Amino acid sequence: MGRFKGIDYYQVEELFSEEEILVRDSVRAFVTDRIMPDIERHFDECTLPLELVPELGRLGLFGANLPEEYGCAGVSNVAYGLIMQELERGDSGIRSFVSVQGGLAMTGIFLFGSDEQKKRWLPAMAEGRKIGCFGLTEPDHGSDPGSMVTRAEKTSAGWLLNGAKMWITNGSLADVSIVWAKVDGRIRGFLVEKGTKGFTPVQQKGKYSLRASDTSELILEDCEIPAKNLLPLSDGLVSPLKCLTAARYGIAWGAIGAAMDCFDRSLAYAKERVQFNRPIGSFQLVQEKLVYMATEITKGQLLAHRLGRLKDEGKMTFTQVSMAKRNNVQIALECARLARDLLGANGITSEYHVIRHMLNLETVKTYEGTHDIHTLILGTDLTGLSSFH
Repeated sequence: MGRFKGIDYYQVEELFSEEEILVRDSVRAFVTDRIMPDIERHFDECTLPLELVPELGRLGLFGANLPEEYGCAGVSNVAYGLIMQELERGDSGIRSFVSVQGGLAMTGIFLFGSDEQKKRWLPAMAEGRKIGCFGLTEPDHGSDPGSMVTRAEKTSAGWLLNGAKMWITNGSLADVSIVWAKVDGRIRGFLVEKGTKGFTPVQQKGKYSLRASDTSELILEDCEIPAKNLLPLSDGLVSPLKCLTAARYGIAWGAIGAAMDCFDRSLAYAKERVQFNRPIGSFQLVQEKLVYMATEITKGQLLAHRLGRLKDEGKMTFTQVSMAKRNNVQIALECARLARDLLGANGITSEYHVIRHMLNLETVKTYEGTHDIHTLILGTDLTGLSSFH
């Protein structure tokens, strides 16, 4: 498909450093060369392209904004955002894999783990030699994680975990799962290693979205783990929510990538597709769709860039992340829907990719805080009055 340039109507690229542009361009080329040629087959077959994992590790994309002392790239948060943007241009499932590995699992260990846990897991995860997942959501508790029923009890040998987690990205692939459970009513994090007795990951089937991604249920039945596998600094619901803020930040950037791909394909199609003896791009209704897409993508780019700079300066708030995640995923989904409409019957085929983006974004809008939950977070912040009741 050639080198992807991407829409940059407000010359946002001028706001990036040379290093950030270099990072973006290297990932952009990787997505074009290694992901795009085969992603539709993986989506069709419901498989994650595991052959790419070592390459993603060599590129430094796992936990890229975490410190170099743990084998990570140590790039700026804006550069990290650009990585997520380019990966999701390829597929939301690929970005989810990298986002969960770095933004949730590695970040959880980095923030709440012991020195021993960090040294054991983070360098191996940065290289892609070990895969992690993040077990918070439960079958009956999604938007209300504080009501989780998974429990951990202290034993003479360590901890005994019982419960279940649902919709867990990387679940059946993970060498280590960060499982959140209540200890005497207080939420703590635990490292559950692959093969632990009483721990069973089960792949979830029948998905029409994020098909190029592993999604699993985690079942814990008298699952006994060593005392050292407790994340010692985890304490309360705020701990997993800090991880979610890190991952939501990446999603805010990633969604822009999917929208950019939909726009790029729509624009090219509108210029080439001839009806009534003229390119359909000359018709006012088609131009209105393209203008809407270009405008919303530009607004999303500016929102993400400012959020990234605030994060690099240590000023970012979780409510600002909610605004960016909520807005950018919503506009990306709208762009995908408009692209599917603009392409007519071709819009539902794998050749043009937009229906895959559209289906994926239906999930991205729902996970890591639904659109409505982020609305309530922002409403509460703006008014000072809780809307969670």
